[in-house]
Amino acid sequence: MSIKFSKSQILLVLCIASVNCLNGQKIKTGLEVLVKSEFEILKGKNVGLITNPTGVTSNLESGIDILFRARGFKLSALYSPEHGIRGDIGAGDLVGTATDQTTGLPVYSLYGTTRKPTKEMLQGIDVLVYDIQDIGSRSYTFISTLGLAMEAAAENNIPFVVLDRPNPLGGIRMEGAVTLPGFTSFVSQYPIPYIHGMTVGELALFLNGEGLLKNGIKCKLEVIKMKGWKRKMSFEDTGLPWVPSSPHIPQAQSTLFYPATGIMGELYVASIGVGYTLPFQLFASEWYNADSLSQNLNSLHLQGVIFRPVHYKPYYSVSQGKMVHGVQIHLTDPGKASLSLIQFYILQEAHILWPDKDLFKLCEKSRLNMFDKVCGTDQVRIIFSRTFSVDSIKDIWSRDVPGFRVKAGRYFVYR
Repeated sequence: MSIKFSKSQILLVLCIASVNCLNGQKIKTGLEVLVKSEFEILKGKNVGLITNPTGVTSNLESGIDILFRARGFKLSALYSPEHGIRGDIGAGDLVGTATDQTTGLPVYSLYGTTRKPTKEMLQGIDVLVYDIQDIGSRSYTFISTLGLAMEAAAENNIPFVVLDRPNPLGGIRMEGAVTLPGFTSFVSQYPIPYIHGMTVGELALFLNGEGLLKNGIKCKLEVIKMKGWKRKMSFEDTGLPWVPSSPHIPQAQSTLFYPATGIMGELYVASIGVGYTLPFQLFASEWYNADSLSQNLNSLHLQGVIFRPVHYKPYYSVSQGKMVHGVQIHLTDPGKASLSLIQFYILQEAHILWPDKDLFKLCEKSRLNMFDKVCGTDQVRIIFSRTFSVDSIKDIWSRDVPGFRVKAGRYFVYR
């Protein structure tokens, strides 16, 4: 028995198939493009690999294992950033030099007494490869590791290859002051905005091209570009699985909340959800009234965000085991929200309600220095702690972005 379909039914089926195809479309990471090329750029070389658990294919196969098994070159050494090559080191804990149990390869620490590969670490290496998922915020230490490793490669005349990956915040959003001289640190290593809007490959090209490595040195740099990535993409648009890039960035959406509270979290006075089940999505203290704070914040009608009152006991970190009260941040339209200013709006309204609870005075003085380094300037703290008005810091926080966008745009490899 034959079945006949009308023209409209056929068109409907084709339309549905087309939509499903688009929804399932995946980009190819730099690692996958490298595999597809049959490792052409690595042929005949001794390879050093800087990576961590995020260096995987869309099927979650580790780049370490792929390169170790491949023929035509030799994976000779591994280099570990913060949290360890296999993700087994806690936040801020130093990483030691060790042997990788899976491959038997030496693992050199880039987050211990040494944060830049030494000549001895690079002995016998013909090419250095970098494959780590970034989260798009300047204070995440992996991009500092990137730049220092590029310096070491240049100083030792070793080519440097970046296997590119998506910026989970997209390639359009840029927020925050550019780091000023005197505020450079491992959480603000380079003069870029707090939310920088580049992939790690583009950032590497920028650092190299602008002479931002030590003494203006430049490395022989090759970026293995992704296929299919567009600047407007969220991480969910890529079709790629999210591998926790660190213990407190368990999901792709965590990258949106990290810049929303992480700066104020440096004061270690209020809880930002680190130590609870929603890292960076919360802002709470033992003395806040959750209903009052959420009501004040929602009355501001901030674009793309609403606040919900919450009460919880952190399992560790700030206020461990004590009941705290505050707000959960809900992003209703992440593209419209000014992510990095959310924490300042929370402090602005908290100061109106509890003017005697000044987080800048309640914290240890050493934390003020760290806060300034993360901001890339002390002017944000100096002005805001005097006014507790977001309007008073908006110019400082945003004025560098237009000029930086033009400069960075010269190194964009995606549209």
